[in-house]
Amino acid sequence: MSQPTIDQPVTDFTAIATSNTSVTLSELKGSNVVIYFYPKDSTPGCTTEGQDFRDLYNQFEATNTQIFGVSRDSLRAHENFKAKQAFPFELISDPDETLCKLFDVIKLKKLYGKEHMGIERSTFLIDADGVLRNEWRKVKVKGHVAEVLEAAKAL
Repeated sequence: MSQPTIDQPVTDFTAIATSNTSVTLSELKGSNVVIYFYPKDSTPGCTTEGQDFRDLYNQFEATNTQIFGVSRDSLRAHENFKAKQAFPFELISDPDETLCKLFDVIKLKKLYGKEHMGIERSTFLIDADGVLRNEWRKVKVKGHVAEVLEAAKAL
């Protein structure tokens, strides 16, 4: 699988998600899709980012855009995080990093002086034809979701 590039179709994938669902990109044709990668459930930045997507969810729906959050956390952790934060969208569990690798979001990170491989906060906007239209890497949470919404409105 090759990493998607802007204005190119994204390689089809199927992933397991909350609410006992699986997400297959090709089955989402006809809708725009936001896939946002975040490091870990229930951490401050990831919680804020998810809440921002939740709070603007109706506006994303109005632009025919579906939202999926992705991290390496287990489905059980995702279900708890989703329920606690009342997220109206599904969270994809990617413990083997299949999607992370597809979108090339696993990067060398530093935390408290220690280096480790982890998810770089990133968001991808895919149009109704399955073509990557926007990507945001090294995302700063503040104001990010509003920016993604504006890009979705422009599709």
